[in-house]
Amino acid sequence: MKKKSTFWIALVMIILVAFFLKMGFTKSTTNSKDKNAKNKTQRKVDAFVVKPSLLINEISVSGSLLAFEAVDLKNEVAGRVVMIHLPEGKFVKKGTLLVKLFDDDLQATLKKLQSQLAIQQQIYDRQSELLKVNGITQNDYLQTGLQLNSLKADIEVEKTMIRKTEVKAPFDGVIGLRSISVGAIITPSTQLATLRTANKIKLDFSVPEKYSPEIKAGMKVKFTMNDSPKQFGATVIATEEGIDAATRNLKVRAIVNSSSPELISGAFASVLLHLSENNKALLIPTQAIIPREEDKSVIVARQGKAHFVTIQTGMRQASKIEVTEGLQAGDTIVTSGILFLKEGSTLLYSTVTK
Repeated sequence: MKKKSTFWIALVMIILVAFFLKMGFTKSTTNSKDKNAKNKTQRKVDAFVVKPSLLINEISVSGSLLAFEAVDLKNEVAGRVVMIHLPEGKFVKKGTLLVKLFDDDLQATLKKLQSQLAIQQQIYDRQSELLKVNGITQNDYLQTGLQLNSLKADIEVEKTMIRKTEVKAPFDGVIGLRSISVGAIITPSTQLATLRTANKIKLDFSVPEKYSPEIKAGMKVKFTMNDSPKQFGATVIATEEGIDAATRNLKVRAIVNSSSPELISGAFASVLLHLSENNKALLIPTQAIIPREEDKSVIVARQGKAHFVTIQTGMRQASKIEVTEGLQAGDTIVTSGILFLKEGSTLLYSTVTK
């Protein structure tokens, strides 16, 4: 009987030990699963704290340097060159005689007309005295006056023709390379040389239509030559009155503020336009943007959860973009792993400042 009792007691003890062992294993397994599940729902991502930054609105466009005044020297009439004063690469004053054509025939005609004018003037003066004493009719006197004025007009025409055989400098400038010699027969289409101002250079460039309201007379611009780091300054003097229909650009002209041997007419220039500044711009990394069919969004971390927020963007830089609507200073946005996140996902993130 005693052996029976001992057997049942031992059996009960074994059952209890087995029960408690099972309960402990189950609890441990449950805790491990819960921990793994919790870790599985958390996403490790990088984040960026939005804060106000300085945003400079600058654009770079191509331009060309031009002489402030430049002209291809040509003559109005055909003829033979008898004199040349085209000092290549030298400065000449306005009005300097540069080229003279043969005009002996014109000079002879002019002398003939001047002689006729002198005789006609004497006749007119005598008839004026005769008219006072009724020694001549009023009609004869008027006819003589008409002939006198006609000769004067013919002389002016002849002088004009003689002036057309002369090429004078229309402004102060530097002569380029001449292309004629004494004795050459030229026509109105023959280029004699070029003349360009020496101390003034213009800068012509075009800007896209959307920036045209920002361009005003007096605006300062900077430009460089041939990828050189040296910068030159210029001041906008005028713009075209309308946008070019073919290119949708606005043509702008500026006057260069300095002179340098590097500034050569016709040279290419890279123009930098400083349009505006914003000290409170909200800039975020471009990789944080989620493009959608009709708008754009970013993921904002709030209380450790992911929230999708629709935004409006503005200017774009190399690695950042301006947000004009949807975010505030101090918001934390997700910059990595955004394709694997859903609304309300738990986040485990480290903050990136750049």
